[in-house]
Amino acid sequence: MSTASPITAAELEHLYLPDKQVELVRGQLLVREPPGTWHGRVSARLTTLLDTFVEQHGLGAVFAQDTGFKLAADPDTVRGADVAFARSQELHRGFAELAPDLVAEVLSPDDRPAEVLAKVAEWLGAGTSLVWVIDPQRTEALVYRADGSVSVVQQDGTLDGEAVVPGFSCALREVLR
Repeated sequence: MSTASPITAAELEHLYLPDKQVELVRGQLLVREPPGTWHGRVSARLTTLLDTFVEQHGLGAVFAQDTGFKLAADPDTVRGADVAFARSQELHRGFAELAPDLVAEVLSPDDRPAEVLAKVAEWLGAGTSLVWVIDPQRTEALVYRADGSVSVVQQDGTLDGEAVVPGFSCALREVLR
C-alpha cells in the first residue's frame, strides 16, 4: 500500500513523464510503457471506422488513444481509453468528468487479466454502457455491457454498437488487419 499523498486530476494535467502512459487510480499514478505498433494499428483502425460512422450520423464524438476521462473524485481516478465514444460533443479543457458511452481497450502482451478486468469494472461502474476488450493475439474481443452480460466476438464475428452507437458494426477481422 502506498503512503504517498494522493494526486489530483488537476495535478495530473501538469505532470510530464516523457515516453510513458499515465493514468490515475484512486489518487495513485499508474505508469506504463507506451504500447507497441500492433496495438497502435488496431486502435487506429477502430478509431477511424467508428469516427467515420459517428461523424456521418451526427451521433457524438470519438476520442483517440489515451484520452483521459475523470471517472471519480476524492480520490481522483482518470482513465484513458484506447478508443472512446461519447454522445456528448462538449469538449473540455483537461479531463472530461464523464464516462464515455462506449470504450474499447486493445490488449497488449504485457496486460494482466486482473488489471484489465478492474479497468472494465471502473468504466462500467462510472456509467459506460459498452466496453469492447480487443485481443489481437487471440483474434477475439470480449464485449462487456452495463447490464452485466458478457459475450465473445470471434475473428470472423462483428463488433456491434448495439443501442449505444445504433447502426454501427464492423468485422473484427477488419479491425485486426
